[in-house]
Amino acid sequence: MRVLIAGAGSVGRSIARELLASGHDVLLVDKNPDNVGRASVPGARWLLADACEIGSLGEAGLESTDVVVAATGDDKANLVVSLLAKTEFGVPRTVARVNNPKNEWMFDEAWGVDVMVSTPRLMTALVEEAVAVGDVVEVFSFRGGSRLVGYTLPDDADLAGTPVGAMTWPPDTVLVGLVRDGRPLAPSEDDVLEGRDELLLLVGEEDAEQLHALLRTGRHAQGTAGA
Repeated sequence: MRVLIAGAGSVGRSIARELLASGHDVLLVDKNPDNVGRASVPGARWLLADACEIGSLGEAGLESTDVVVAATGDDKANLVVSLLAKTEFGVPRTVARVNNPKNEWMFDEAWGVDVMVSTPRLMTALVEEAVAVGDVVEVFSFRGGSRLVGYTLPDDADLAGTPVGAMTWPPDTVLVGLVRDGRPLAPSEDDVLEGRDELLLLVGEEDAEQLHALLRTGRHAQGTAGA
């Protein structure tokens, strides 16, 4: 399968590597010379050009391309690439990246988009799917070792009924948010934890095991409130 990827930033290069590993023919197009020819994508073909210009797409051989992936960080550019690919070259399938969820309504067949990929919404869906009741799930790890973890309180959790301000978290742990009945909340000290609350916590690398034990057992939940 011949695939053209417009945008050779980190997202475009990651997609290219996955496709190349599966044996597909990949052409990366970018107008930024710093992005073109990266050694981190061995086996890819490259074109230094503006994918929003019809001449550049013709030079890229779009008439014989099976899939176009508009993966730039600019929603307007991704729409233009998709529209030109579909209307001017009849590309069978277009996939477009949405950077701002507010723009999702435009990414449809009217703009030549067959498949819309909203990165923020996809990450949210993955988190919601991954965070099973009673399981501590690592959502993201930072370079320094800290982690963002998710945990859904079981209905019978010992922590249910505990005010956030009465919790004693490990030293390098912060409760950054919770989701209740599908609504995100910024927790205050007066909020009381409930069963089925989805907790998002930042935790230092050395405190991860202690946090896991606390969430699983509910021990040491009563903290410094009133101290």
